[in-house]
Amino acid sequence: MSQKINYLLLACILPMITFIGTVEAQEFSIGPKFGVSQGNIQVNGTDFSTGDGKLGYHVGLFARLGGNSIYFQPEALYTNTGGDFQTTQGGSTISYSANFSRVDVPVMFGLKMAKFFRIQAGPIMSFLLDSEVDADNSALAPPDYNSATLGYQAGIGLDIANMIIDLKYEGGLGKHAESIAGFATDQRQNQLILSLGIRLF
Repeated sequence: MSQKINYLLLACILPMITFIGTVEAQEFSIGPKFGVSQGNIQVNGTDFSTGDGKLGYHVGLFARLGGNSIYFQPEALYTNTGGDFQTTQGGSTISYSANFSRVDVPVMFGLKMAKFFRIQAGPIMSFLLDSEVDADNSALAPPDYNSATLGYQAGIGLDIANMIIDLKYEGGLGKHAESIAGFATDQRQNQLILSLGIRLF
């Protein structure tokens, strides 16, 4: 594992250690979590533009640890997401369609309000399992995507009986790719995420 990945992991783990050491645990829950997302690829660079978004999904596990008002919620999810983008080269437009399979590890810190409503935010570490990029011009080399990236998530949630419902926005803090077919760019994955978790205990 590269030194860069180690630094990204440390950025996710340190807040967990701090939280666990300062908050007395009064609640512990664990269970499955699944949902859908609308993803798009934000592309910045000369002759590049963001295209249409794509519907994705995620499935995995969550845990919650915390007190009456503040909680800590790590998750481990398999995520399928992607998006479209375009580039203009030699007066012609080339469209790309990208799909990503990832293991996501979001670490949410939240505040409970009115017993059932929550606000939350935290970092997310994403590990790329596989990527597929289709282009109008198949002769062009696909982007070389980073194997691990760091992002953030923020949003709201509802607790209803043993169900947790989360609506979150995800943005990238690091580049997913720095060049496409030899052309420099800053490419990042964004998502609007809706998920349902079931607390088993």
